[in-house]
Amino acid sequence: MSADTTSTGTEYTPIENTPGGRKLGGPVGWLDDRLGLAGAAKKNLRKVFPEHWSFMLGEIALWSFIVLLISGVFLTLWFQPSMSEVEYHGPYSPLNGLEMSQAYQSTLKISFEIRGGLLLRQVHHWAAALFVAAMMAHMLRVFFTGAYRKPREINWLIGVGLLSLGMVEGFAGYSLPDDLLSGTGLRFVDGLIRSIPLVGSHIEFFLFGGEFPGNEIIPRLYMAHILLIPALLLGLIGAHMLLLVYHKHTQWPGAGRTNDNVVGYPMLPVYAAKAGGFFFVVFGFTALMGAFLQINPVWAYGPYNPSEVTAGSQPDWYMGFSEGLVRLMPNWESTFFGFTWSWNVFIPGVGGLGLIFTSLALWPFIERWITGDQREHHLLERPRNAPTRTALGVAAMTFYGVGWAGGGNDIIATKFHSDIFTITWILRIGIFVFPVIAFIVTRRICIGLQRADANRILHGYETGVIERSPEGGYAERHAPLPATEQYVLTAHDRKPELNGVATTDANGVEAPKAERSKLRARLRRFYYEHTLDKPTEHDVEHAVEHLGDHDGHPVELGEDFQGVSETGVPRVH
Repeated sequence: MSADTTSTGTEYTPIENTPGGRKLGGPVGWLDDRLGLAGAAKKNLRKVFPEHWSFMLGEIALWSFIVLLISGVFLTLWFQPSMSEVEYHGPYSPLNGLEMSQAYQSTLKISFEIRGGLLLRQVHHWAAALFVAAMMAHMLRVFFTGAYRKPREINWLIGVGLLSLGMVEGFAGYSLPDDLLSGTGLRFVDGLIRSIPLVGSHIEFFLFGGEFPGNEIIPRLYMAHILLIPALLLGLIGAHMLLLVYHKHTQWPGAGRTNDNVVGYPMLPVYAAKAGGFFFVVFGFTALMGAFLQINPVWAYGPYNPSEVTAGSQPDWYMGFSEGLVRLMPNWESTFFGFTWSWNVFIPGVGGLGLIFTSLALWPFIERWITGDQREHHLLERPRNAPTRTALGVAAMTFYGVGWAGGGNDIIATKFHSDIFTITWILRIGIFVFPVIAFIVTRRICIGLQRADANRILHGYETGVIERSPEGGYAERHAPLPATEQYVLTAHDRKPELNGVATTDANGVEAPKAERSKLRARLRRFYYEHTLDKPTEHDVEHAVEHLGDHDGHPVELGEDFQGVSETGVPRVH
C-alpha cells in the first residue's frame, strides 16, 4: 500500500486505499458508470466561494427554511386542519367547556399535551419570522451593492418571488390555529379581497367556501401551507442556487479580485464545513428563542369568534406594513353602477402591495435603461459610490417604516399616552415627507463619504505624528495609502458624460422617440449628477509624488505602521 509522508512525518493514505474507501468503491463506481456523477461532482465540489460576513444573510434564510421544514413535519403529525366545532376538555382549565374548532383544539393539544410540542411550535414560529427577516436583509444587501445587475436579473426576480411567497406562507401558517388573533388577521385579508372592484365578493366566496369565515379556509390554507407553497419555495430556492453556481458568486473589490475571477475558498472541504457549522448555529439560535422567548400564545387569545376582536391585535411583523397603509388611508369610497368601491382599502392594501413588489421586480431593468449599462458585473459596488440608488433604497425603507408604524398607531398612542388621531395625521403626512428627507440626507452622506475617500487617496492617511515647523506651526504627517487600499477605494466606474439628447436630425426633422430620449436623459442626469468622480491615475501619481518629496517626508514609520486611532493607539488601515 502506497502512502505519502508530510513534512511532519505523518503518513497520508489516499481515501480509495483505506478500508472504508475500498468498501465504498464498488457502489460508487456502479453509480458513476450509470449516472456519470464523478465529473460534475469534481467540478462543483471545487467551486470557489468568496468570503464576507454579508454573504451569510442568504445562508440564514436558507437554514431557517430547513428548520421550518423539520419543525413543520413534527407539527403536521398532530395538527387537525378542520373547522368543525368541538367542546374542549383538556389540561388548560380556563378554556374547558368552550366550543372551538378542531384546528384550535389540536393546537392546544400540541402546546400542552405533546412532549416538546410547545417548544417545536415556538421554534417553527421564530424560524418563520427569521426566514422573512433574513430574506429582506439579503435583498437589501443585494440592492445596495448592485449585485442584481447583469447577468443576475433573473436571480433577482426569483428573490422577489421568494420574498412574496415567504410572506404568504408565513401568513397562512399564522392563520392555521384559528385563534382570535389569527382570525382577526384573516378578517383583514377578507376585507382586502372584498375591496377588489366587481370580483372581490366572488373571490371571497371561492376562497372561504361562502361568506366569511365560512367552513373551508383552514383546510385550504393548510394544504397551501404544507404542500403548494413549500413546493414552490423549494423549486425557486433550487433555481436560485443553480443560477448562483452558474453565474459565480459576486465579490467585494480587493487585491487580486477582478471582474473575471473569484477569490475565496472551495466548496469542499472549507465552505461546506463552514456552511454546515452555520446551519447548527441558526438551528441552535432558533431553538434558544423557542425555549426562552414566548411567541403566539394562542391559549391567551381564545378560539376565534367573528363577533369579537382582540384589543391591540397586531399581525406578524412582516404583515404590519400592509395594515399600516390601510390605517393611514383616508375614508374614500364611491358608488358606481350599484357597487361600492372601497378605495380606502383597495388602494393601500391591494394596490400598495402590488406596486411595491412590481417596483422591486422591475428595478434592475429600469436602472439599466436609465444608465445604458449593458456590461456584466461580478464585483460589488460600495453603496456610497451609487448615491442615488442608495438614497432611493433608504427612502423606500423609510416609507416601509412609516407604514409599519401606522400598523401600530393604537399601540403607540396607548404606550406614549398620545392622541391616536394626531399620530395618524403625522404618519399620513410623514409617509410622503419622511422618504424625501431620507433621500436628500442619504445622498448627501454618500457624497460626503465619496469626498472622504478621494481625500484619503490624494492626501494619504493621518499618521498621528505631529511636526513642528521652523516657523512654529504644527502639522500632522500624512503617508500614502497602501496600493491594496487604493485599489478598493477606486474599483468603481467613472461617471459617464451627461450630454444632451439630439431631438432632430441633420435636416431638422424631429427624431423618432424624441420624448422618450429626453425623459431618459433627464433621469440619467438625475441618477449621476451628484456622483463624485474618483481621482484619475495622474492625480494618484501626483499625490504619491507629493507625499514622498514634500518637506518633512518621506515618513519613516516602518512598514507595519499605518496611523493611530482617535485614542492614540496604532491601527492597521
